[in-house]
Amino acid sequence: MIKLQDVTPNGLVDPDRLDRRVWPTGMSDRYLVRSGDVVFRPRGDNNTAVMLDDRFRETAVVLIPLFILRVKPHLVLPEFLVWAINQPPAQRHFDRVARGTNMRMIPRPGLEDLEIDLPAREDQRRIVAIDALARRERALTVRAAEKREQMITRALGGLASGSRRPARRLERPPL
Repeated sequence: MIKLQDVTPNGLVDPDRLDRRVWPTGMSDRYLVRSGDVVFRPRGDNNTAVMLDDRFRETAVVLIPLFILRVKPHLVLPEFLVWAINQPPAQRHFDRVARGTNMRMIPRPGLEDLEIDLPAREDQRRIVAIDALARRERALTVRAAEKREQMITRALGGLASGSRRPARRLERPPL
């Protein structure tokens, strides 16, 4: 089952961390999702969409207040819809239509009123692919910066411990 807290603000759902329950037979498909479906997080500061990826091998139940977005595959790729919803123009739209003071909520009509430009499917594929490459580049850049900092720290530590002068204790200043 997918609950609000299972959808992270940065748009991820980990199927291995979901609660597993046996549901009654005959449950409506309306609340069931599987790999390739899109789920929207309407509550909280970040109103993001996520596409359930290939790690979802089983059908899951989506609990309210999450919205399931069913795409028309001949018009829009699910990955593109997620990308478009998570972009600044859509987020500004959600800021305008949000309700609530304590808990920010995007009402269903606010989501339904969102206008998204739909390029040709091949262009949608390109946009999604380039976005994935850009996210990968950002992650690698952060990792490279962390590794560089570790190398510098080790080098400076080696320089400090390898100096020719014998180590001295710092004296405590008089009180």
